[in-house]
Amino acid sequence: MNQTRIISKILFYICCILSAGYLITFVYSILCLATDFSVVPYKDGQYLHINYPFTESPFLNIENNHPYIMFSFLLVLISYGIFFWLSAGVFRVFFRDKLFTKKNIGQLKRFYLYNIFIPLPLVIIASFFVEVESIIWGLVFIHFMLGIFCLFLANIFKQGLHLQNEQDLFI
Repeated sequence: MNQTRIISKILFYICCILSAGYLITFVYSILCLATDFSVVPYKDGQYLHINYPFTESPFLNIENNHPYIMFSFLLVLISYGIFFWLSAGVFRVFFRDKLFTKKNIGQLKRFYLYNIFIPLPLVIIASFFVEVESIIWGLVFIHFMLGIFCLFLANIFKQGLHLQNEQDLFI
């Protein structure tokens, strides 16, 4: 169990960093696009460079059309920011002192609900506005499978909580 705690703690911190990176990039991008701060048109306005703060060095290169910006850029940043934040919560479950708690089951439930019910509708909606590459459908399937796997884990944890409460055990 010690190995599980160490690995889950490492993955927790990695997911926290990734989540923060995606969410900070999302907020910075919104700020830049809304105010034209650090945004430079490129190739006759076909693309935009969002520069690193207070520099002339490009940080992000995006197409200069609203559907792309909304559905292929900002939506992806916020979605993966949330995904990694929820993933961090799942990894946190495995280094807590007590595994089978309602709080831990809630963490697992949020993760599986997000992965089962969010990616497919987002991609379907985006497909009306931008071209969705075939690999994206594969990612949707992977998220769905992650959600199903976490659903199974949550059900195991519910059973463990039930047994723990029934026998007043500490597992």
